[in-house]
Amino acid sequence: MPTIVETNLPDRVYSGKVRDTYALGGDLLLMVSTDRISAYDVVLPNGIPDKGAVLAQLSAFWFERTGQIVQNHLVAPALDADLGLDPEVARRSMVVRRAERIDVECIVRGYITGSAWGEYGRQGTVTGMKMPAGLREGDRFPEPLFTPTTKAEEGHDEPITIAQMKDIVGADDTIFLTEKSIEVYEFGRQFAETRGIVIADTKMEFGVIDGRICLIDELLTPDSSRFWDAEGYVPGRSLPNLDKQFVRDWLNAQGWNHEPPAPLLPQDIVVRTRDRYVQAHKGLTDARLR
Repeated sequence: MPTIVETNLPDRVYSGKVRDTYALGGDLLLMVSTDRISAYDVVLPNGIPDKGAVLAQLSAFWFERTGQIVQNHLVAPALDADLGLDPEVARRSMVVRRAERIDVECIVRGYITGSAWGEYGRQGTVTGMKMPAGLREGDRFPEPLFTPTTKAEEGHDEPITIAQMKDIVGADDTIFLTEKSIEVYEFGRQFAETRGIVIADTKMEFGVIDGRICLIDELLTPDSSRFWDAEGYVPGRSLPNLDKQFVRDWLNAQGWNHEPPAPLLPQDIVVRTRDRYVQAHKGLTDARLR
């Protein structure tokens, strides 16, 4: 299976940990989701076949279904545009509108896991908010929690309070981003339930296009969210992941200190990671990966 970890097209605008972005003319961009995989803000030495295709195609799937909640930057999947791209690049790409990024990452937590579970174990709080005693890892919160962070160009994103977010983007935009993030998450969570997948949490990015706040980047993917197979989900006992957590768990088992360079992923871990991403896509969309 081909693995694309680098692209080299004309008019590169930006290259991040996973995505390479190119100018197409006017306000249009080509956003390529490569097969690179990062963990703890470090890009790993080898990629995951088909990972970029899952990210691009699943993001387009969600963007097309959440436009009634909040506008987004999607114009079309690159496979549906006549751009003359290599087919392997096209299946990993979206044509999007250029946006002015808002430098806050919008995180919505529906279930207690990840860093929230770690903080709860230490302090009984989640991002400083007191939580009920006796929660198990994987328990669902009565209501989704909105826990924003900074959006760092380098290094780690840092948690911020709602008051700090208001200082960054203003009070009105903070309210809008909070409400829309939770609404999009709830739409995705309820839809995923019907497909046998639990969306435990997710992160979203927003930008401004023509004066309107829009969703950008990716949406409800195995990179930006925690997905659990509902069939095996048992709070406190079993959280069968269909996302990047599988790689994080393997890296932590190796004793890696989360600083570069990251270890090379063994072939069996690469294959099993790909299987999780493809299973998440198929489960949610009920369609084959293009």
